[in-house]
Amino acid sequence: MQNCIKGSRFVHNLNKNLVFRVLAVENLKKRSDLRLSMDCERIDREAVIEFLGEVSLLQRLPSSSLKKIADFVQVRYFDSGQHVVHKGEKGEGLYLIWDGKACSSGSPEVLVGNHSDIQLKQYDYFGYCTTGSDYEVNVIALSKLICLVLRHENSHLLHPKSIWNADEMHEGIALVQHILSLEPQEVDIFHGHTLPEAPSFGHVFGGQLIGQALAAATKTVSYLKPVHSFHSYFLVAGETNAPIIYEVYRANDGQNFATRQVAAKQHGKIIFILVASFQKDEAGFEHQDLMPHVDAPETFKSIEELSESHESGPLPVFYGNAFSEKISGIWPIDIRLCEPSNPEERYKPSLKYWLKVRGELSDEQALHRCALTFASDFFFGSISLKPHLRKEMKILALSLDHSIWFHRPVKADDWLLFVIEAPSSCGGRGLSTGRMFNQKGELVMSITQEALLREVKPTNRAPRAKM
Repeated sequence: MQNCIKGSRFVHNLNKNLVFRVLAVENLKKRSDLRLSMDCERIDREAVIEFLGEVSLLQRLPSSSLKKIADFVQVRYFDSGQHVVHKGEKGEGLYLIWDGKACSSGSPEVLVGNHSDIQLKQYDYFGYCTTGSDYEVNVIALSKLICLVLRHENSHLLHPKSIWNADEMHEGIALVQHILSLEPQEVDIFHGHTLPEAPSFGHVFGGQLIGQALAAATKTVSYLKPVHSFHSYFLVAGETNAPIIYEVYRANDGQNFATRQVAAKQHGKIIFILVASFQKDEAGFEHQDLMPHVDAPETFKSIEELSESHESGPLPVFYGNAFSEKISGIWPIDIRLCEPSNPEERYKPSLKYWLKVRGELSDEQALHRCALTFASDFFFGSISLKPHLRKEMKILALSLDHSIWFHRPVKADDWLLFVIEAPSSCGGRGLSTGRMFNQKGELVMSITQEALLREVKPTNRAPRAKM
């Protein structure tokens, strides 16, 4: 009897311990759920936007799209060993790994995220290629896993009309923005085109190549890291009637800096290369050159007005006429050449002019920097020709390279003063350096370019007989 009592007490104590353990597990789960809830609260919108900017798939989107996506993503938590999605299921949508690791198993031909291996980590994604269709792989959490999910019904946010603006394009958008718009083909690959109304000189305008290549590089970096400098080289003249493929190589991604290399190709051949560096905004020491005093931009004639009236403005008449012959219609950039105080300065290797983009630009700092990159190549490389030009002289002028340093945020649709000097011409090359100031007198950009400069001499060959 006593043994039975002891046995029943043992069972009672055992059941009691089990109840306590179950309660402990439930309490632990409640505390875990509470911690996860607190974690969710700590993931504020700004942190989500910054995170989205580091996901390679989303970097080609305009910043306005990232802000919209941040309002729609939902947080999902998974324990180690838990299935995130099962093979044969549709899943919830696009999964972005916020924290933790996962692996995929199934068909090796399926691309998961931006890696060909099966292990996924922070900033990787899956579900993009299978939106609306069944998964061909299992995705399993390898650790505590937190994902942000953009559901299928919001997948249209991944396909904006433009790489610069998430909203509809309208008639008032600047021509430069259309010129700098690219078609994303894959992650890090973009297609560019030469529009019929874009400036050209028998080949792709150099400013277009630089601007589009910089745009391609920019669309592979978080918008919180604007470009601060780039160096580029022109290799072969581009054809205006053929698309240009821009391939971006991610050379480096650091906490504060990122580096990109871009190759522009036509017919499988590299025609232009660019290396750009990007940096998160940072406070530091400041000083700058003073802006020279010039009259307001409205007091000078535009290059179209000079062309129509056959005036050369501050340029030697034969130099100005050479450019007037190439100007037709309305240029995407409004340029106002500043008259020199002394007529003899027309022959000095220097030039000052006001410029701004015509039309409306979307509110994206990267676009403004690309637009000014496009605009900086117009007169720039040939300024070193001014002391050497004579009437009836024919000149071959080709840009060899182009570099820019961005010192401060810029606004391309406001007037900027471009101050150019050409300190050297030698060996068939001319070097030009430039500084760009806003109307507050702030130095916003420094530019250099070397150009190939050759006099085209007439041939003395006797004409051939026609018979």
